[in-house]
Amino acid sequence: MSAQSSIAALPVARYSRPAVILHWVIFLVVALALFAIEIRGPRGSDSRAFWTGIHIWAGVSVLCLTALRLIWRLVHGVPAPEAGRGIFAACARGLHLLFYIVLIAQPLLGILMTNFSGRSVSLMGTPIAFSLVAENRGIGETVHDIHVYLGNTLYYLIAIHALAALWHQFVLKDGTLRKML
Repeated sequence: MSAQSSIAALPVARYSRPAVILHWVIFLVVALALFAIEIRGPRGSDSRAFWTGIHIWAGVSVLCLTALRLIWRLVHGVPAPEAGRGIFAACARGLHLLFYIVLIAQPLLGILMTNFSGRSVSLMGTPIAFSLVAENRGIGETVHDIHVYLGNTLYYLIAIHALAALWHQFVLKDGTLRKML
């Protein structure tokens, strides 16, 4: 039996069920946020108001779910990386850290951007509206630019993450992808 087939035959330590569920729910909510902002429509339209409301709901949800997932990860840990994958394991840790930073920073920047523009963040369909900071349009424009930049960066992070999972599954055949299924 080759070393490669013996690796594939070994049982894989998996993420806990709550970690897996949070991972995929966050993925779906991020996808919804990105979709909503891409199709929202022209300024002043009903379509823009609706999809912007969905985008805000999704952003606030991503913030809450990511915080919950991070707490879960800190309390319960993660499966050990595959043996002999030093540089890959370091890259994976770096990418995961970057994801957590972006998934927490991006919604916070969206909230700040909205508040700095002089508006409260309103959760569509509820009476919930809140502001963390006072109006400051100059800072708001800068925060807007950073929010847009990070949103675009998120597409690349997702692509790298997905390609790495496929690389592990089909090239390395080390069972890494099964940890999150």
